[in-house]
Amino acid sequence: MKRLTPFLAALCVTSIAGVAQAQQAFNIPQLPVERHTLPNGLTVLLSRDTAVRVVTVDLWYHVGSRNETPGRTGFAHLFEHVMFQGTKHIPNGQHARIVEEAGGDMNGSTASDRTNYFETLPSNRLETALWLESDRMGFLLDSLDQSKLDAQRGVVKNERRQRVDNQVYGSASEVMSAALFPASNPYSWPTIGSMRDLDAATLGDVKQFFRANYSPVNATLAIVGNFDPARALSLVTKYFGPIPAGHKVVQPIVAPVTLP
Repeated sequence: MKRLTPFLAALCVTSIAGVAQAQQAFNIPQLPVERHTLPNGLTVLLSRDTAVRVVTVDLWYHVGSRNETPGRTGFAHLFEHVMFQGTKHIPNGQHARIVEEAGGDMNGSTASDRTNYFETLPSNRLETALWLESDRMGFLLDSLDQSKLDAQRGVVKNERRQRVDNQVYGSASEVMSAALFPASNPYSWPTIGSMRDLDAATLGDVKQFFRANYSPVNATLAIVGNFDPARALSLVTKYFGPIPAGHKVVQPIVAPVTLP
């Protein structure tokens, strides 16, 4: 091994010193987080930030496309849409209106391993967000009928046409997943599901999927922003506490895949 020239040696020393200084200067922020668990199993995370004037309520369900089965794909993503179609106490279309008229924003997303729904509102409207989320966790199925299912099924199918079927290389990720994983592996099918499975989904199938997965024991509620933690926990207990715990979801065991 050749010895370094004086110039290169000096350069290495300077670089090492620079890295050390950069590490000292870069302080990773420590976010304050309180963790609580309600008697019904709901996990609650509270992180207060008084530098802002808003609060975000983000409800995470530990269910995604990996909790589906062959022939019954796309259910988790379908519920991302159905969840905004009203409950026993909130008419169809009013969830978004309530949030927007309060000066807030809301949305949801679905992936292989989780689904989440969130509202960001002015700090004084925290109770509104908690009421909305708890109501659809506890009372969504009371208002879910065939017409709502058919309407949102059509929306999801159009989303698939737009993002996958009518896009150049839109199906590339689906082809890759199907090639990498066996058909029985929950990561082999797309989160959005297939047209065939969406068409075959019955109202009974969809309701059963909700009962099995969307319950306090299978969810984590995160509240971040400018709020009083004690009051927030009291409100969470008020709105989510009465909801039955439900059954703990047994996540699928995914065996390692070996490619020939």
